[in-house]
Amino acid sequence: MIKHGGSRRKRALVRWFLILCAGLTFISWLMLLTLRSVDAPPAAANGVMLDLPAQLELRELERAAFLSSAEAPKKAPAKSCATVEEMGKVFKGRIFKESIRVRTIIQRHFSINGAPRIRELPPEQFCRHGFVIGKASAAGFGNEMYKLLTAAALSVMLNRSLIIGQTRGKYPFGDYIAYSNLTFTLREVKHLWRQNGCVKKHGRHLVMRIDDFEKPTKTNALCGNWRKWRQPIIWYQGTTDAVAAQFFLKNIHPDMRNAASELFGKPESLRSRPNVFGELMRTLISPSRDVEEAVNWVLGGGRDPDITLHMRMLMNRSVRAAQAALNCLKRATRSLPKGSRPRVVVISDTPSFVKSITPNISEFAEVIHFDYKLFRGNVSHDRKASSNLDFRVKDWGPAPRWVAFVDFFLASRAKHAVISGAHRRVGTTYAQLIAALAAANSIGENSRASSFSFLSSFQGNLLAEGLKLQVGWGHVWNRFAGPLSCRGQSNQCAFTPLLPPAWWEGLWQSPIPRDIHRLEQYGVKLSGFGTTDENQLRSFCSTRKNVVKTVLYI
Repeated sequence: MIKHGGSRRKRALVRWFLILCAGLTFISWLMLLTLRSVDAPPAAANGVMLDLPAQLELRELERAAFLSSAEAPKKAPAKSCATVEEMGKVFKGRIFKESIRVRTIIQRHFSINGAPRIRELPPEQFCRHGFVIGKASAAGFGNEMYKLLTAAALSVMLNRSLIIGQTRGKYPFGDYIAYSNLTFTLREVKHLWRQNGCVKKHGRHLVMRIDDFEKPTKTNALCGNWRKWRQPIIWYQGTTDAVAAQFFLKNIHPDMRNAASELFGKPESLRSRPNVFGELMRTLISPSRDVEEAVNWVLGGGRDPDITLHMRMLMNRSVRAAQAALNCLKRATRSLPKGSRPRVVVISDTPSFVKSITPNISEFAEVIHFDYKLFRGNVSHDRKASSNLDFRVKDWGPAPRWVAFVDFFLASRAKHAVISGAHRRVGTTYAQLIAALAAANSIGENSRASSFSFLSSFQGNLLAEGLKLQVGWGHVWNRFAGPLSCRGQSNQCAFTPLLPPAWWEGLWQSPIPRDIHRLEQYGVKLSGFGTTDENQLRSFCSTRKNVVKTVLYI
């Protein structure tokens, strides 16, 4: 018995010895792998960028090293991806200081370059003055409004006045939007050019220089010093989202980069992103009298809504989207000041969706919705806009075109939050602009802080492969759609940037291959994690042909 027991103890000791050896071998292998990875340079000896798997490994090691310096030694290893909510934490409650700074810049700009002052300049000064023109058509409101807002932003960067282009004497969406008297029309500029004798007395023709952002090989967004362009008018064409204006953040000329950074902030500092487009809208546009009448009719003399829920459903009635939106809405209402029952505006391109979700929201909030069929105001009698184009019904919904403008200005009255949800792509340009204007409206002249939030509601099936489906530069989460976005996420209710990023310099930002290839056409060498090669861009700019396209008016 003793001999048998001794043999069993001996086998047990051998087993533990083998396990210990295996453990030590595994640890040694891990240490060797780590040292080899850390010692490896970010680029091969011949200057070729690392492939994406290698960059992922390097980025993960860098993050682990950073976190280990600030955390206890036994913390879990750093994550290699993030959920949308984790990505959005950086955008929580950080709009006030930077937005007030930009509001001051915009106000100062238009006090100096606004139409009331410029039209009174002496002829010699007026004829030396410059303008930026914004043109828009009657296509989708979000994309077309970004064209005008990009022109406005560019006028600030270049210290020029703003022209709102007209078609046959009418402003873009002129039946529904009133434009500030701080802007010019092209007709007035032509008149003043002749009246001041700019050609005859001062030898300065009225010429417009056109730069088309949608033509990568021809645009000067990254290579040109626009502050030195001598043409009286500049038209930055094809700027249908928040990206085009922010391309100047990477312009090779320091004075262009500095002008862009003063307005938009540093691209790597996601914590300090001003609400530029919201502040521009607050200054430049307002609802027409007829649209304002409809908004007031919906509110019925009551207080402004607390929250807006915008759902772009493309004629779909997704139960998952509804459930995720309800959860996000409940979360937002819990953050409201205690008091009266919350008021929630619900807008959607799909009327049946509004009808189906309203009873659920009514359990904890008062629902406000514009039922255009019941409204009998002046705008509802517009026969030209009484029905939507058939081929646009799935995209815009079946309601008459003017309803979108009532919805927009109604939704932008929300005091505390805007939530964007969708059947497929969350945070489209229309939702972005609602949130931006609402956030700007929430900050009064005497405000000392802001608790406004822009939230994105994602149902889990949209995130099966992370944010990969959020393609297109017009979508607010596009710059987060790459490999750093976790797959298989559950429903998400994420804080969302009011100024959609144009570059990929935040911690969890990463591009999709489609955008890497697209940036190559602009001369930008983009890594798998969104870093750019400035030397490559300078080389591209030095060898490309400088394209100058102009139109002579006078």
